Amino acid sequence: MSAEVITTISPTTNEPILTRNGISAQELEQVPDVATSAFHAWRSTALPDRQIIIKKALKILADKQDDLALELTVQMGRPIAYTAKEIATAVKRAEYLLKISDDVLKDTDGEPEKGFKRFIRKVPVGPVLIIFAWNVSGTDTGAGHGTRRSDCIQYPYLILVNSLIPALLAGNTVILKPSPQTPTIVEQVAHAFTEAGLPNGVIQYFHSGSPTIIESIVRNPKIALVCFTGSAAGGLAVQRAASDRIINVGLELGGKDPAYIRDDVDIAWAAEEIVDGAVFNSGQSCCSIERVYVAEGIHDEFVAAIQNVLKGYRIGDPHDKETHLGPVISKKSKETIEAHIQDALDKGAVNATPDNATFASLPAKGNFVVPALLTNVNHNMTVMKDETFGPVIPVMKVKNDEEAVKLMNDSEFGLTASVWTKDTEKGYALCEQIEAGTVFVNRCDFPSPDLAWTGWKTSGKGATLSRFGFDQFVKLKSYHLKDYPK
Repeated sequence: MSAEVITTISPTTNEPILTRNGISAQELEQVPDVATSAFHAWRSTALPDRQIIIKKALKILADKQDDLALELTVQMGRPIAYTAKEIATAVKRAEYLLKISDDVLKDTDGEPEKGFKRFIRKVPVGPVLIIFAWNVSGTDTGAGHGTRRSDCIQYPYLILVNSLIPALLAGNTVILKPSPQTPTIVEQVAHAFTEAGLPNGVIQYFHSGSPTIIESIVRNPKIALVCFTGSAAGGLAVQRAASDRIINVGLELGGKDPAYIRDDVDIAWAAEEIVDGAVFNSGQSCCSIERVYVAEGIHDEFVAAIQNVLKGYRIGDPHDKETHLGPVISKKSKETIEAHIQDALDKGAVNATPDNATFASLPAKGNFVVPALLTNVNHNMTVMKDETFGPVIPVMKVKNDEEAVKLMNDSEFGLTASVWTKDTEKGYALCEQIEAGTVFVNRCDFPSPDLAWTGWKTSGKGATLSRFGFDQFVKLKSYHLKDYPK
């Protein structure tokens, strides 16, 4: 018997749309055993053969792009105009990791010396547990959340390929635990890989909203690595569960990502970019812009430009191809976002959100949040400190570059940050001073597959993407071979 029944609630209607049986403690005990058994064969499979299977699976997922996109819209509320892009981007990202795998996983030679052969080999670590979104509070089965935000389930295909593809290429077996909000994603991925010829047991998945279940498998001695994507609170819970074991725990956590607008920018262009970076997907991205610092000389003009951009945004039914913004993922997320806005207003912020017909006529059901433009904000406000994870644009006036960098670094998070300026060399120099794992000049909210995705401070530890994204999925084995004396 399963220990629980997990119900997925539509963020668009707040009505049940899916149920899944959670795994029982007895069933869970078998999962690492199966992964371990499958690992012995999969690790011996030649890399070219692994690559062929993965390439076939990616083609299967790409061919089902429209069906998968509709599932995302139904389960997450992201507008249908954008969900197919996630599938295409996930496949493209995986293809890059596939392309570099030969070079990344090859042996590294030691110093040449007559009579000796020395080299370093990268070998798989074993069964890998990949968790994306863990409901640490136990009060919201629609989406896992910690004390400050909903977990990062808003791009489930993207965050999954970050770990899944290098794990498989390196020769590991994988156990997936998805968010209760998007249960079909792992089912679709597992089915695609099975159809592509992946041996039984190399990929497994289970559904659960129980911290006890998750803690149990994290502590299982057959699990060699844990990868978690979600909130800081969820990441800390996973790390605590693994604290009495000597294994790596990779954490991709949240952000409070800042943008600095210097006074030399094209204001209309920068406003378009900032609004997109802040409210796309209703602001539900770990690397969305959550703080905006603007040079005081252009502050008022920039705010007016943002208002002009927001007037063109449509919020409403995510199945309508004309919709820009759908609902946020859960009632709790909506409450958190609204609490951040109210805290700012109570402390002197100004709601500068422009009039917009669709903002005034939200659907009667669902977790819809009007994009909020806030001015006169400061760092005493929650909206400038804690992760909001919603469509809020707080704008703060700064005197100069030095003040901007100081404020950008005044955060417990350090995922991404951006500088917007015509002087790209100056932008680069400012980025050198910014405490974040990814820094942009004149761009934002864009994980590049060839660059390491890594969080500083509370935003996480370890790295995915790029050649460095393979590191956690291998362990090094040094070979020191001496010719037999004649």
